[in-house]
Amino acid sequence: MRFDVLTLHPELVRAPLGQSILGRAATEGLIEVGIHDIRAHATDRHRTVDDAPYGGGAGMVMKVDIVGAALDAVRRPDSHVILTSAAGRPFTQRRAEELAKLPHLILLCGHYEGIDARVEALVDEEISLGDFVLTGGELAAMAIIDATARLLPGVLGNAASSVDESHTSGLLEYPQFTRPRAWRGQAVPEVLLSGHHGKIQAWRAAQAEERTRSRRPDLWARFVVEKSKVDEPSSEE
Repeated sequence: MRFDVLTLHPELVRAPLGQSILGRAATEGLIEVGIHDIRAHATDRHRTVDDAPYGGGAGMVMKVDIVGAALDAVRRPDSHVILTSAAGRPFTQRRAEELAKLPHLILLCGHYEGIDARVEALVDEEISLGDFVLTGGELAAMAIIDATARLLPGVLGNAASSVDESHTSGLLEYPQFTRPRAWRGQAVPEVLLSGHHGKIQAWRAAQAEERTRSRRPDLWARFVVEKSKVDEPSSEE
């Protein structure tokens, strides 16, 4: 899978994407990452990429002609273009799973007061990390790449490691423990020391539900609705 990032700050993206699991995945050829400076498509000697907004107002707006040229330079017939935007659809684990099935993602990072609205016609979707505003779209782009790339075969090394993670099943992950067995008055739950796989699985399932119910009631409500649909008998039964 290939990821191309269009940004005004290439170094802000290059360093993190070259580290840890993503860096290793790129080295091993499991993913390809291209980082492109939008300023390279500016047409004046000052490499101007923004201008004052029509109608007045604070801040500057990225120019549609420059951004459009940057997109044209990397777009392929099979590309899926994402604009990171506070006005976008909230990013979820389910969306990451869907994106992981695509061959080519282009992440367009906004900056300043935003991008000329005509750019919206050039992208396939807008994605937001949540109901808050960042100074630029680079952090959002890296989060999308990380969440998507780690789902690709071989990237995590152990395919089973992502099965029980938070949000994969609609629930938060159960609590994990390792050595020492007791620490500052807190002991590892006895069931995890029992060696009884059935009891351990049941405990983990119950803990995942309880954690979700108490910490994320919004997720719990959604999980209950989805589970009721699955458990609902069909009209043919």
